[in-house]
Amino acid sequence: MGLRADATAWFLQRSASRSARYGDALRFSGTDLPDPTRLTVPTRRGEVTCWVYRPPGDPVGAYVHLHGGAFLMRYPQMDDFFCRHVAAECGLVVVNVDYDVAPQKRYPVAQEQAHDVLAWVAHHPSRLGVPGLDGWAVVTVGGFSAGGNLAASAALQARDLASCSPRLQVLGVPSLDVAEDARAKTSVLGRPMVGPDLLALVRATYFKDAARRAEPYASPLLAPDVSGLPPTVLLTAEYDALRAEGDRYAVRLEEAGVPVTHRVVPRRDHYFLDGDRTQARATLDVVTDALSAAVR
Repeated sequence: MGLRADATAWFLQRSASRSARYGDALRFSGTDLPDPTRLTVPTRRGEVTCWVYRPPGDPVGAYVHLHGGAFLMRYPQMDDFFCRHVAAECGLVVVNVDYDVAPQKRYPVAQEQAHDVLAWVAHHPSRLGVPGLDGWAVVTVGGFSAGGNLAASAALQARDLASCSPRLQVLGVPSLDVAEDARAKTSVLGRPMVGPDLLALVRATYFKDAARRAEPYASPLLAPDVSGLPPTVLLTAEYDALRAEGDRYAVRLEEAGVPVTHRVVPRRDHYFLDGDRTQARATLDVVTDALSAAVR
């Protein structure tokens, strides 16, 4: 696909602010919070801009969030609704990471940035005004879709490098196996939101080096060992083409002794929070209840 794939990715990236609107109907809490402030964090892959949301009272910890967008859409504002919700409901400082995407950058840039931001937050509680224990912040991490991949990768790196110990990872409709043939990822829907064409585009742009797609930090599902990872909330959607890999990761974590809360959101495709607001709120409550319990 080459240059054509990169051009398509660039177009999708530029259109993100118009196309990523699923959160408009999901502003349950935190609408009255002030605008997020900008924070620049040093990483192995250069400085990364993050957007920091503060809760209304004294924070009880931090949550590092990785937005979705198929590793192509650089638009952290797509999850503004969720960042506000977590800050307001859980009393957490939320750090929304503006990581690099394709075609400008390729794997493993975003994965390394995700880990390095998580580790930086864990080691700098005073910079964010969050509680610390022995100089380490009380920290959690999570993300949706491509961001779920990045969160899972960051947790694996944190374990392997002994850089920090997140209290919880939240993986929403995560992409966890980019080595599997895109055509093998199926859905009962005729035209699922994440189809073979989009999956092929992601591989041709961000995961351009096919030889590296099976690496654990690219495909966490393929990690030889998933023990020692943080307790996990894993959300998959009934009709999502990525459901099977998320379901399998939940099983692998449980078999390794990791506490897992796994929910399959019924009658939903990859945009697992759209449609029924009551169901969406119940799904968000699973996340915020787990985050609140993890940091207290």
